[in-house]
Amino acid sequence: MRFKISPRGSMSLLSQLEINRLQQSSDEQLYKLFRNCCLAVLNAGSTTDSSEEIFEKYKDFDVNVIKCERGVQLELVNPPAEAFVDGELIAGMQELVEAVRRDILFTGERYNAQTLDSADTHTLTHVVFDILRNAQVVQPNLEPNVIVCWGGHSINEVEYKYTKEVGYQLGLRSLNICTGCGPGAMKGPMKGATIGHAKQRIVDGRYLGFTEPGIIAAEPPNPIVNELVILPDIEKRLEAFVRCAHGIVIFPGGAGTAEELLYILGILMHPENERQVLPIILTGPESSREYFDAIDDFVTATLGDDARKLYQIIVGAPAEVAKAMTQGAQAVKEYRRDTGDSYCFNWTLHIEEAFQRPFVPNHDNVRNLNLHRDQAPQALAADLRRAFSAIVTGNVKDDGIRAIRKHGVFEIYGERDMMKKLDVLLRAFVEQSRMKLPGSVYHPCYRVITD
Repeated sequence: MRFKISPRGSMSLLSQLEINRLQQSSDEQLYKLFRNCCLAVLNAGSTTDSSEEIFEKYKDFDVNVIKCERGVQLELVNPPAEAFVDGELIAGMQELVEAVRRDILFTGERYNAQTLDSADTHTLTHVVFDILRNAQVVQPNLEPNVIVCWGGHSINEVEYKYTKEVGYQLGLRSLNICTGCGPGAMKGPMKGATIGHAKQRIVDGRYLGFTEPGIIAAEPPNPIVNELVILPDIEKRLEAFVRCAHGIVIFPGGAGTAEELLYILGILMHPENERQVLPIILTGPESSREYFDAIDDFVTATLGDDARKLYQIIVGAPAEVAKAMTQGAQAVKEYRRDTGDSYCFNWTLHIEEAFQRPFVPNHDNVRNLNLHRDQAPQALAADLRRAFSAIVTGNVKDDGIRAIRKHGVFEIYGERDMMKKLDVLLRAFVEQSRMKLPGSVYHPCYRVITD
């Protein structure tokens, strides 16, 4: 099957150089990235969380960039049938494809790998801002009302319904939703918020999805996302979340959710962020109380009481969560106004280089993580975050799955008591089916060394 689409908006205004860059013969690496991300967004709604499985299933998929008098057309070769209705590409799918083109081409043109590798911490923050600005995500004169919702792609039905109820309560209070854009706890809040916004007759509700090339195929954008941004790597994706957030809600999840929590805690624990205002709430249904007890115990045991003071846990009370977030967003507005900071992008938040530099989760790097308490807690949080990031890579990312198959599981070393705590937490994630979608057989990609 071949299907041609004529791009709309900014995608229809490409220079000849930009068109050439997207063609396979010009830049093989950039083209492959473009092709894989297009496949991922066209596969939205799939029930797999394996990048490798999707790429193998649609290995005959291709995208041809065709020059024409009006500019450019895209020819989709053997695309997923689910992206079409009555022979026409679903409108939302076309928007997502255009977002892929915008972000992949913009980043590839302006920030190549060498530029990013040599950039200092301030430049890396500018890169994140520039990508978001180009996507028109950061806009002046908007109210601080973006609530970032983190949580697992693999959650049970009770937890999923709870995320929808929280989203509904947030939507009733005119708050917008930003998630990792995938299924599960990333989709539920958006779905709930659409109803809340509809009841309040809000027609310009924002459902932002931040992703990155390594994860997008395993967690393709859910159908509600209306502002998709693809950041170059997980670290820039996480920085985009925390600098755009006016509040963070964390639902139950697995290794990826633990990574996100450790990321924001490690940043806020830095002395330069002592005055920062950013509400963080961990929440779920009553049946998830043990999950939060385990997370709370792990954070306290590894990072200490100061980290524990940075968030609150609210169980089984969606309206209470939404009220707290509404008050928190107002406090963020007052803080930003008093400090002269932007409402749409938190420039004053200090982020150490350890949280910005991409971590390459190969076997040697994982083995050499410094997981001991004889260092500043924010430094420990950075390496704990990397450990969970490696597990995510081994679980769902194509390159990680292949590396585990070739070299065996990641070995995670560290302080004995800490490794025991980590092992207990990870075992709980496995037992609760938080590492893979229900029905999948989970084969751990890691081994925690406790002796």
